[in-house]
Amino acid sequence: MRSKPGASLTALVVGGGVGGLTAALALARKGLSVTVVEQAPALGEVGAGLQVSPNATRVLFSLGLEAELSALAFRPEAVEARGWRRGQEISRAPLGETARRRYGFPYFHMHRADLVSVLEQACEAEPQITLRLGETLVACPGDGTPSLVLTSGERLEADVLVGADGLRSVVREALFGPAAPRFTGNVAWRGLIPADRLEGADIRPVAALWMGPGAHFVHYYVRGGTLVNFVGVVERDDWREESWSSHGEASDLRRDFAGWHPTVRRIVEAAPEDACFRWALFDRDPLPRWSRGAATLLGDACHPTLPFMAQGACMAIEDAAVLAACLAGKTCEDVPEALQRYEALRRPRTAGIQAGSRRNATIYHLRPPFSWARNLVMGAGLGMGSTMEGLYRYDALAAGTRPDA
Repeated sequence: MRSKPGASLTALVVGGGVGGLTAALALARKGLSVTVVEQAPALGEVGAGLQVSPNATRVLFSLGLEAELSALAFRPEAVEARGWRRGQEISRAPLGETARRRYGFPYFHMHRADLVSVLEQACEAEPQITLRLGETLVACPGDGTPSLVLTSGERLEADVLVGADGLRSVVREALFGPAAPRFTGNVAWRGLIPADRLEGADIRPVAALWMGPGAHFVHYYVRGGTLVNFVGVVERDDWREESWSSHGEASDLRRDFAGWHPTVRRIVEAAPEDACFRWALFDRDPLPRWSRGAATLLGDACHPTLPFMAQGACMAIEDAAVLAACLAGKTCEDVPEALQRYEALRRPRTAGIQAGSRRNATIYHLRPPFSWARNLVMGAGLGMGSTMEGLYRYDALAAGTRPDA
């Protein structure tokens, strides 16, 4: 329902993932009445790990979620890069209490489903938010009119429409047409393993990155240290399925990382036969526009990011905070201008993250002699540690409120 003149704004958010739920909560805390439309009959995304860095925990804590998230998270001591075969340390940047002191907020490793559950519970407790689960969108105006038509024929209207519906965004396609992806030549494996199955494997309490020729492997603890999440990326051209819930053969995973360091081999050998997933990695250029009229995009719907900086979910969380700040106190006549401001504030940062993630895909997979030079540069402190400052100090809560922004 659209608001009456002088009343608080109403918003439709399409998508009940991390970005959509964070946006709903942030908008509601700014006084908007929000309806979230999600096609899944129940929330709780496919299990996987997430790295939630200080730029994102700053936003989540501001929404009152510190206690709930802290109870479910794992706090890594550092991020470490190592050689694929010998395991020699190439680079190490401290996290843990060092990160909290430096950036003001902690670095968490989380199970995605845990984060979604915390956000869902917060939304359910918020009287300004209505969750509409099991609802499929069949029509969305391309002119930026903030309305939707569901499969039931019901029409929903509001003052602002937010497409937070992911890589295959229906809202994005309605507003700007289809966005053609490019296959990167990389295929990613992922899985979760009970930590007690990896005793003696030297799984350190860090975000571990192993770099090899044409491949890399990442692992870290989630759910308070009871599970180990892994992601392995290899250069291959024989798998083009983009869905990250597609099953793969564990024997193929073991073959892809044969000859790697014993810690990596222990992880892939322990991967469950029935819970190994792989997906092809596609890249998309930054969109020149996110908004039209009273409709805009958020998260993967407008800036899908390769998983090589661990910032995909964090960027969606930042988006939510900036969008809410831009819409705070506005009337329905102000919405198009507010959305243009939101887009102008966010596009340069998210485009930079997209470019940095693409660059890391090349850096992590270098072969000798280029990998030797990379190791020297990273070992001199010009790698991960130097990148963290601009990433983690970013204050999305302040970005949308600066009068000169």
